[in-house]
Amino acid sequence: MAFGFRLMKQIRHVPEVFCCLTNPWSIVELEHARKLFSEFPFLKFAYQITNEAILEAMEKEPVFHIIDPNATNAAQWIHLFRALKEQRQGNPVPHVKITMIHKNKDILQRVGSELIQEASKMNMLVHFNGIVSNLENVCFEKLPLTPGEPLAISCVLILHSHLAVDDDQMSPDSEALPIKIRRFLNQLWKLHPRIMVVTEQESDNNGSSLSDRVDKALKWYAALFDSLEASVPKEREIERIMVERMILGEDIKNIIACDGADRKERHGKFLKTWRPLLELAGFNGVPMSYERMLEVTRPLQSYGLEYKLKENNQCLFTCWNDLPLYSISAWKFL
Repeated sequence: MAFGFRLMKQIRHVPEVFCCLTNPWSIVELEHARKLFSEFPFLKFAYQITNEAILEAMEKEPVFHIIDPNATNAAQWIHLFRALKEQRQGNPVPHVKITMIHKNKDILQRVGSELIQEASKMNMLVHFNGIVSNLENVCFEKLPLTPGEPLAISCVLILHSHLAVDDDQMSPDSEALPIKIRRFLNQLWKLHPRIMVVTEQESDNNGSSLSDRVDKALKWYAALFDSLEASVPKEREIERIMVERMILGEDIKNIIACDGADRKERHGKFLKTWRPLLELAGFNGVPMSYERMLEVTRPLQSYGLEYKLKENNQCLFTCWNDLPLYSISAWKFL
């Protein structure tokens, strides 16, 4: 299908925006598929590790703020609430403020309601602030943050879309940074986060060569499809197929069929792309205990021995067999 869209772009009178952005599913259907994907192993690993890094950074704090720029579902933060209760062991549980961003008001309200309801059941004080907006239009400096209040930022599969650039402005192979990613990281840096956890696809398909993108996407997505097929139980096969078609299939189509600013799925590897970008923006890496993270994610390894957690250069990698598929790294201001 992706090659079909690529060929359509060569036909006169077929609008390029149609070729790249056509999506047969509704926002509600896509959000349901994204929620399902978040329940599968790799994102569960990412959420668990992100939460553990936040718990360590905010230990003993009476109040702290979390920014989630990609509000999709409440599960990650509900697990964090439970972990906070366990961590404090009868001591006062902190006041948690959460600011979440999403372009769809209904989805944002649903997620917020889930968080508040679960927090109430646990007798926790949680303040939810929903920002209805496309992420690129948000002015982070105007968010309702209290000066001096500890801040955590969770960036799960967020940064790579900010690498998108018009082909006539800059080559994807250029070492210069697109202004979009520079501005975004600069905004986050100015918030002075105590901890920012970044999860990204550990792939390298942001080159200008179509054949190179196809080869690298084929290898990466083949491993991801294999992992899902092996670990998702038969009774959830329909859900797995939904994720493969509605989420992963659309990603592949974007990588192969789209060019310029329309190509949002621009994955980069940690050592080559994300570490240099974040360091250049002024962030310092925060070491994460491999032994501790291995311990907290051990229940997730029940999905199969092929799922592995590796560490290299202060970054954790979730792998299928020995192929790293996602990188998870922690950063801070100063």
